Parts: sequence; structure tokens; C-alpha cells
Amino acid sequence: MIRVCLTADPDNFPACVDDVRAVTRSVPADQSSIHFDGLPRGAYALAVIHDENGNAKLDTIAGIPREGFGFSRNPAIRFGPPRFSAARFTLADVTDRQQVRMRYIF
Repeated sequence: MIRVCLTADPDNFPACVDDVRAVTRSVPADQSSIHFDGLPRGAYALAVIHDENGNAKLDTIAGIPREGFGFSRNPAIRFGPPRFSAARFTLADVTDRQQVRMRYIF
């Protein structure tokens, strides 16, 4: 299962847990694209996880992800997830796209 969170709230990125306005989607892992309709123009960031065991969270060992993950704009990953500003993109048109590169450490 691929789980995607789209948020405009820097304080709730990347988890989106407390963001009531966040848009989340879960799709089969073999689906290659997801569409978000009706979004207002503005700044957003995407967080994506490959939830291999279906527990609705990114599993880690000592803070290192055991499942695939990715972010809009494909920022460099150092120690922990990127800041909102590193994954931020501006939605200006209904045809705007983001291509997220999934990363697997284990």
C-alpha cells in the first residue's frame, strides 16, 4: 500500500496527523500515479510511504526507515525527514505535477 499525505501546513509535515486540512490517499503499491482534484492554488508538500505491512505508519529501526519513503521535490535526506521548505512546491495550475522518487534503505 502506498500512503500519501499532501499538506500546506509546515507544522504538520511530514506526518499530517494533526492537520485537519491535509489530504491523504492510500492506493495499491502497483498504482503509479495519484490525482488530487479541487485543490486551491498555493504552497504544498507531499510525503509518501510504501506501507508494506499495512500498519498505516513508516516502520523504523533506530530511526532508520525500514519501508520506502519519498517527498515532493525529492530533497536530499540526511538525518530525519526534510523540512517543509525543502519539499515545498507551488500549485499554480490544475495540470501541475510532482514526481516523487521512492527511497529504500533496507
